[in-house]
Amino acid sequence: MEVEIASREQKSEGALPAKPKFEPLKAHEMSDGRVQFRKVSVPPHRYSPLKKAWMEIYTPVYEQMKIDIRMNLKARKVELKTRSDTPDISNLQKCADFVHAFMLGFDVIDAIALLRLDELYVESFEIKDVKTLRGEHLSRAIGRLSGKGGKTKFAIENATKTRIVIADTKIHILGSFQNIKVARDSLCSLILGSPAGKNREADEKPRARIGEDVNPKAISLQSKTHTDSISIKGPSGNLMKCNLKLCSIVEYCECLVNT
Repeated sequence: MEVEIASREQKSEGALPAKPKFEPLKAHEMSDGRVQFRKVSVPPHRYSPLKKAWMEIYTPVYEQMKIDIRMNLKARKVELKTRSDTPDISNLQKCADFVHAFMLGFDVIDAIALLRLDELYVESFEIKDVKTLRGEHLSRAIGRLSGKGGKTKFAIENATKTRIVIADTKIHILGSFQNIKVARDSLCSLILGSPAGKNREADEKPRARIGEDVNPKAISLQSKTHTDSISIKGPSGNLMKCNLKLCSIVEYCECLVNT
C-alpha cells in the first residue's frame, strides 16, 4: 500500500475549494418531506360552539399559521396537518393546543393567545385531586370556586392574568407557568374550605408574587357591599371602585389609580 504525502510547497500552490453555502431548510424538508398530523377529539357538548366559532378558529390556523385544518364528522375529530409552505414545524403543535383549549371550554379570544405566545400552557386537575368531597360538600366547594355570579373566579383571573374554566369537578387554567401556580394555590385553598372573605389576603398578593411592580395597587374582593366591582388600593390608602370585567390575556385591562 503506497501513501502519497504532499509537500508544503504543493499545498500552498493549490487553491482551497470555496466554502459551500447552503440555503436554510424549510419546515417540510426538516422532516424529509413527510406530512405530520395532529387530531383533536371533539366532545359532544362542544359541537354547537365549534360550529358557531368555526371561522374564528379556521382563519388564524389556515392563513396565519399555514396549517391545514378540517373537521372529520365520521371520526368526530378536528384534523390538522402541515403544508409545504408552513414556516415552522412547531406551528402544528401550537394549533393543536389552540383547538384543544377551545374544546376544554375556553373562549376563542383567550385560547388564540396560545398561537401568539410561547410561554402559555393549559393545566387541568380535578377537585378530588385536592380533597375527596361527596354530595353537598362537593356542591359547596364548586360554589366557593365560582362565587356569586362568578365574581370569585373573575377576581382570581384578573389578579393572576389567567383564564379559568370550571366544568363540573374539573378545573382548567390557561396562563403562564408562574401565573398558573398562583391561581392554582388560590383555588386549592377555596376547595379546602377557605371562604372567599378569608381568601382576600391571598387575592391581594398574586401580582407581588409574580414579580410585577404593582405593590401599591393591591386588588381586594368586596364580597359584602360591592358585588360587581373590585376595589384598588392606592399608595395613599384610598380605595377606588373598578368594574369587574373580563378581558383577553394578550390585552388585559389595567386599572389606573389617581392619587
